[in-house]
Amino acid sequence: MAFDQATRNRLQRFVNEARKTLEEEFTRQLQLDYGLDPASGTVTPIENLRHLTDAQRETARILRDTLAHYCASPGTDATAGLDRIVREQAFTVLNRLAALRMAEARGLLIESVGNGYQAKGFQLYSRLAGAGLGETGDAYRTYLLSVFDELSQDLPALFDRYSPQGRLFPREVALVQLLTLINHGEIDPLWAEDETIGWIYQYFNSKEERKAMREASQAPRNSRELAVRNQFFTPRYVVEFLVDNTLGRLWFNWTGGQTSLRDRCQYLLVKPDEQPESARRLRDPRTIKLLDPACGSMHFGLYAFDLFQEIYRETWEWEQTHGPAALDRETGGGPDLKPLLETYVDLDALLRDVPRLIIEHNIYGVDIDPRAAQIASLALWLRAQRAWHEAGVKSKDRPQVGQGHVVAAVAPPAEVDLRKRFMEELGPLDAELFEQTLFMLKGLPELGVLLKVEKELPALIRKVFGEHGALFRAEDMEQWQKAEARLRGALTDFARAARSTYQGRLFADDALQGLRMIDHCREVFDVVVMNPPFGALAANTKEELIKTYPSSKNDLLAIFVERGLEMMRAGSRLGAITSRTCFFLKSFAAWREDIVLGVAKPEVMADLGLGVMDDALVEAAAYALEKR
Repeated sequence: MAFDQATRNRLQRFVNEARKTLEEEFTRQLQLDYGLDPASGTVTPIENLRHLTDAQRETARILRDTLAHYCASPGTDATAGLDRIVREQAFTVLNRLAALRMAEARGLLIESVGNGYQAKGFQLYSRLAGAGLGETGDAYRTYLLSVFDELSQDLPALFDRYSPQGRLFPREVALVQLLTLINHGEIDPLWAEDETIGWIYQYFNSKEERKAMREASQAPRNSRELAVRNQFFTPRYVVEFLVDNTLGRLWFNWTGGQTSLRDRCQYLLVKPDEQPESARRLRDPRTIKLLDPACGSMHFGLYAFDLFQEIYRETWEWEQTHGPAALDRETGGGPDLKPLLETYVDLDALLRDVPRLIIEHNIYGVDIDPRAAQIASLALWLRAQRAWHEAGVKSKDRPQVGQGHVVAAVAPPAEVDLRKRFMEELGPLDAELFEQTLFMLKGLPELGVLLKVEKELPALIRKVFGEHGALFRAEDMEQWQKAEARLRGALTDFARAARSTYQGRLFADDALQGLRMIDHCREVFDVVVMNPPFGALAANTKEELIKTYPSSKNDLLAIFVERGLEMMRAGSRLGAITSRTCFFLKSFAAWREDIVLGVAKPEVMADLGLGVMDDALVEAAAYALEKR
């Protein structure tokens, strides 16, 4: 169904009421059960909370460790930290239940949230468990937690109930209210739509909250404001227009127009008699990398998923017709890639593995909002499950999906004592490398991919290793990779060993996210598609951005376009929806001359006007650029 204004209004009412219910519930839990008051920032010593069970006492300790981890970041006091805990717990619970409802609508999960306590899955569970799980509300909670545990094998970022964002669970009164909201008839058809989870993400932060932020300051004052003020949903037709004319166009060119995408991509602009000369060798689809550097809920990636499915199918047929040597596996790939014909026994075997291949090889996403990364990972997982369901692949026969390439650009951990303790377990050079890496990532929450860490790495490595290794010559790149692998292993071991100290796990997890972000910045992409932030630069990063991006310094949208092109190989394509003013205002002249016409050349443009991105008061344009 189309997400027209009336439909979006219905969903917005649901999200607003659900958020209010959950935030009130978790505020009460913190105050009454765990001795934490979000209003005043008061933290009662655990030893004074004598009413707690052993399980609640453990949760109280973990909540305090989480609060300490948040408050280690400059500018975060106990009130702000507790407010963040409440907000994140509410968002995670809402996403979990919405994800189950969407999985039910796709036939991926037995009814578990639909119909509440009368859900078929819970009724079956109750009959098997008998009275051993207590009253109905207690039994239903246990049932939902068991479903979360099962799904956390594929989606730990969302369903791991031991994660800092998902530790709390609503009590029965609040849970019943939430189930009533989620099963309201007026939003029931929306659970079958891929876009629903994206709209939930957008509406979780209200228009009033964005308005208040803008009235308080012209420029975003921190990473959260930057994320919230730029949450504007990209309409499906814009997504298709941009992906068709970037990924779709590249494949069209490479195949010499001999592709079904010519008919499937309804917005692909091709002249009626156009027959491009095909590439000497077709790219192996496992080497094609698409990035959304401000991915939000991953709408570009969801549509690109559809095109990649067809690309893999056509590649199999291409190999059969032209032979495995007709595929280029070196560009963007590696020597370990074997031809598809040697990897899979038949086409059905390949197609069964394609959803996994797309998530693990093709689609990359970055967002400065960890909640967006949570949603994006969920959206891609749901899309993969739907592909398997439509192909008739049973759950037990579906390939295990790896971590994927969605990264949250979170702040490097700020705990000095934990950093020193971890560094004591490393060799001297690795310890210095770790400390210097954290320092290099200090602006990550506001900058994301705009932080050119791959440019700073050579100097950092030379500073650390000195005469021990002349790194970052092409033949020495593996030395950084080996050092990074040692850091990853040490952080993983540190997190496991520090489970008794929950804050140690959070420290290690944030550091690992930083290493993943470095890997993203070192990649070279074939397609970049985005709806980037726009407007004034955040105050605490303005000076650095002006220095780093002199041709694009007057607006975030221009900087994102420049950075996207910088991360791509020659002949690749970038697609973006931004304000149209960048194409005629005098203040963007240097950007137009140096970047749009200098580094790239415009291929496609649509002047869309006002009212395209929900309530954003901006006249928009969607365009595709080819990197020279």
